[in-house]
Amino acid sequence: MRLIHTSDWHLGRAFHQVGLLRAQAAYLDHLVEVVRAERVDAVLVSGDVYDRAMPAPDTVELLSQTLERLVDAGAQVVLSSGNHDSAIRLGFASGLLERSGVHIRTSVHDVGRPVVVGGVAVHPLPYLEPALVADALGTTDRTHAGVLRAAMDRVRTDVAGRGGRSVVMAHAFVTGGATSESERDISVGGVSAVPPGVFEGVDYAALGHLHGRQEVAEGVRYSGSPVAMSFSEWRHRKGSLFVDLSGETPVVEHVDAPVERPLAVLRGTLEDLVTSSAHTGAEAAWCQVTLTDPLRPLGAMDRVRARFPHTLELRFEPEGAGVPLRPYARRVESRSEVDVCCDFLGHVRGGRPATDDERSLLAEAVEATRVARGVTDEEGVARTATEGAA
Repeated sequence: MRLIHTSDWHLGRAFHQVGLLRAQAAYLDHLVEVVRAERVDAVLVSGDVYDRAMPAPDTVELLSQTLERLVDAGAQVVLSSGNHDSAIRLGFASGLLERSGVHIRTSVHDVGRPVVVGGVAVHPLPYLEPALVADALGTTDRTHAGVLRAAMDRVRTDVAGRGGRSVVMAHAFVTGGATSESERDISVGGVSAVPPGVFEGVDYAALGHLHGRQEVAEGVRYSGSPVAMSFSEWRHRKGSLFVDLSGETPVVEHVDAPVERPLAVLRGTLEDLVTSSAHTGAEAAWCQVTLTDPLRPLGAMDRVRARFPHTLELRFEPEGAGVPLRPYARRVESRSEVDVCCDFLGHVRGGRPATDDERSLLAEAVEATRVARGVTDEEGVARTATEGAA
């Protein structure tokens, strides 16, 4: 049994207002060639196939063509929905598609029903929103860990009765994983954290949600996104994971994806950046540039782009400045939504901070809004313009 573990395609995503569909299409071309050359039995896509619940027509067409090509190359395809996907839309005609080797699992009611490929039971778990699926899974623990434990109980029951090798796919934040700026927070108050021990009892756990390729525990891995979606990922090696289950233990190899344009993060004075030979390698990259000049240089972006024409973000952080010159969005980017609400409450009350009870109430409100937004997506109403991307 030879499989490819991939996730977080985010088809239709933009990077600083630059569309990524061409880079994503190049990755999918590469994926098809790997499947054909390595005679891969199955391609596992662990959620966030699309970037939004209502994907654009060109992204739907790209996915449709890719699924056809992967099946023609000899692989079965197993997709599970992520927190960005509309489970209803992604799961359309899944029963019909299953007959042709494309297995799309988006419903909690399919948990415990595996896709059997070459004698290996693959259990795709869709993204499980605790408030919406806890009752269906028979658990009173309305956290991500709670619903995944209940789901894994069903998986282990099937594995015990079936015997043989087993793989589980899940879309979640597992403790020990390193995050990136491009991932949307899936909860507040820490209830999103899932310990890796939840996935005990299977040979391999193919995870999605975090965009950096990493192993959080033995046999519990994130493939990461195949294309970078934030400058926090500039050091990432993007691609897929090749998993061979023919031996006693899984053998995992990295398969690097093609890079349409690399990322570069530059920092220094304007004069140094536009003249130093140390930055030659960044001239063809998408660039994030931070200028440290004591005074903001005139025409800075024009001068930067004269050397680095693909600069997407220009920041100013003067060295020696008493107060960093940062816009409001930058000042709050590392704070949670609940912290921002509490800060606002303290501001309008003349500095009197939120009490513990008030903070708990705000946390409940933020979480209820996040869950309601996910339900709204499923009902076909477009997201608001203020919703963050991840």
